[in-house]
Amino acid sequence: MKISVSGWTVGGFNNETPVLEAAKLAQDAGFDAIELCFGAGELSPDASDAALTALREGIEGMGFAISSMATGVYWAKSLSSPDEAERKEAVEFTKAYINAASVLGVDAILVVPGAVNVPFDPSRPVVPSKTVWDISQRSIKELLPFAEKAGVAICVENVWNKFLTGPFELAQYIDSFQSPFVKSYFDAGNVLLTGYPEHWIEILGGKRIGRVHVKNFTAHDGGGTLADFTGSLMNGTLNWEAVFGALKNAGYDGYITPEMLVSDKGLPDAELARQVAKDMRKLLEQYG
Repeated sequence: MKISVSGWTVGGFNNETPVLEAAKLAQDAGFDAIELCFGAGELSPDASDAALTALREGIEGMGFAISSMATGVYWAKSLSSPDEAERKEAVEFTKAYINAASVLGVDAILVVPGAVNVPFDPSRPVVPSKTVWDISQRSIKELLPFAEKAGVAICVENVWNKFLTGPFELAQYIDSFQSPFVKSYFDAGNVLLTGYPEHWIEILGGKRIGRVHVKNFTAHDGGGTLADFTGSLMNGTLNWEAVFGALKNAGYDGYITPEMLVSDKGLPDAELARQVAKDMRKLLEQYG
């Protein structure tokens, strides 16, 4: 397995740090690759293919790699929105996202397919679960031809959106598309609120898992809040031995990307990136 780092950790939530500078920081910290975050700055939907190609060539010229791409845009523009105008905006954004991934040489993007609610934004509506299922299915089916042509997998993330909240549900959702270009972007930390990541990995299996995020979380009496995500991979409820064991049993040998967003200094945080890389190397040596 290889380790990557979230572009948010080394570049900020809006790509405040230039992409090549963030990639160099990630490389110097000890990572094998960087997950670029799409939606702002040099990685906005308006970025030209020429500009994206220059970024790819710059990163490859360092002897570094791009592991995947992620975005936070879906919290405001949902692929499951009952508002058709918003849904279409989300679809068009995703087409640009897929194209950017293709130009950058990336074969997997993180997609939040829909949200029953947005826990940190009470202004967003609560949408019935069945509606989210139906509309998100329509959106992804519309996007699949673009993804297949580009060779980019739509990797559905399990996240705190009250949708696809169990491993059997997520497996059924992925299988319903009958396409190798819809997979799971499995986040081990996000599962800790209600379950055990090693159980999810066993059920999803290696064929469904396209990429893996890790972070740690401290559960309290079977629950918790967003504030219970920790700033260290080593502090929290996650059972690393069980997670790595399940990944190996599933045959997963792709990138593992710590998505570290908790920092007293704010993001970007070069010191946090260096510590996370050290911790990931230790965990790989011990369990990987």
